[in-house]
Amino acid sequence: MTRMEWPDVAGRIVDGVHYLPLRIYYADTDISGAVYHANYLSYCERARSDCLRLLGVQQGETNWGSTGGQMGFVVRRALCDYYRPAQMDDLLTIETRFKSMTGARVEISQRIVRGGELLFGLEVLVAVVDGRGVPKRLPESLRQAMASFLPTAP
Repeated sequence: MTRMEWPDVAGRIVDGVHYLPLRIYYADTDISGAVYHANYLSYCERARSDCLRLLGVQQGETNWGSTGGQMGFVVRRALCDYYRPAQMDDLLTIETRFKSMTGARVEISQRIVRGGELLFGLEVLVAVVDGRGVPKRLPESLRQAMASFLPTAP
């Protein structure tokens, strides 16, 4: 199966926001029937990966950008807010917004909503590093692709 057979499996980008749909399954929940708290971080990671995929970055590849060499993203900081629990069979949407970019860092805001109701919020700071964990500047091609997500100054 090619990517074109399932065009929305990586979500959609609309007006600078990436939207990824997600259904909650039994395996996502704890004994209370609510989504286990750590799963929200995993869902947000999945959304960031799919957003990058739609921007042409395949994180599984060892080389991306014009700089060559192995590069990847690492989470430097994550601030989570849990508002309401999700339950089995809920249909959720993960919203991803890029807030700012500097040389090697990207600030990202993510929300998980159910029918417009905010369940979880995440502010995450990621850094680009090489294969040895040394910070590297964002490749120019990725910087340009992400720039369309950044809020414009008033």
